[in-house]
Amino acid sequence: MGVLLVNGMCYNNLRRFRVKNFCGDEDLPYYVRMMSRKDVAQVTEIDREAFPTLWSSVNYKHELQNRLAHFIVACDKRKTDEEIAKVEAPSERSFAGRASRVRRLFNLSRFFSNRLSSLHKEYIIGFTSFWIMAGSAHITSISVRKPHRRQGVGELLLISVIELITELNAHLITLEVRASNTAARNLYNKHGFTKTGLRRSYYIDNREDAVLMSSENISAASFQTRFQRLKQAHSRKWGIALSQVAR
Repeated sequence: MGVLLVNGMCYNNLRRFRVKNFCGDEDLPYYVRMMSRKDVAQVTEIDREAFPTLWSSVNYKHELQNRLAHFIVACDKRKTDEEIAKVEAPSERSFAGRASRVRRLFNLSRFFSNRLSSLHKEYIIGFTSFWIMAGSAHITSISVRKPHRRQGVGELLLISVIELITELNAHLITLEVRASNTAARNLYNKHGFTKTGLRRSYYIDNREDAVLMSSENISAASFQTRFQRLKQAHSRKWGIALSQVAR
């Protein structure tokens, strides 16, 4: 993939970005935005694929009403409605709401425009979730569909969640990761997370240990300098970036 120029655009009331090839106006297929209720079926499917001990759709619907919980999804717009329908539960095939929770929680002009979201179906390839409280955030999940792994999507989601947490004025990020998940641990190390502890037999499916990791102060100049450099490197490698947000 060649060098790409970024054209960040916010279409609607959900945070969404597009990138364009420098040789023309053709959009690249990946973008990220805030999760809405219509995404529950697909997010649940990704969760089921990634984690043997999964949440149900009811849990995700409940979490979308939780003022402390936040979800970001990565989408591939090349997928057809027919392909998406194969993974959606019947109850998820209509979208009546307009993500009012997102507008209420994130009333930030640099994130959202006043345009209404479109009703076309979107194929979710990954998602990330976090809780935030008292200046601290905890990443609860970063999951990507198997066919889209090792394509920069996981790092795309990590970059987006760090950006959003920074905008929400939190200063510390924590997470757990399987001890055997070397790729994820290396990614977190790359972005300045360090091991702070171990939870023995944390994962129910195989009693695997969880490694606790924590960031430094993400508002510190040293963290932000490294973070901006890593975002630029990710953009050059994968042709996807989150650094420009519509204002």
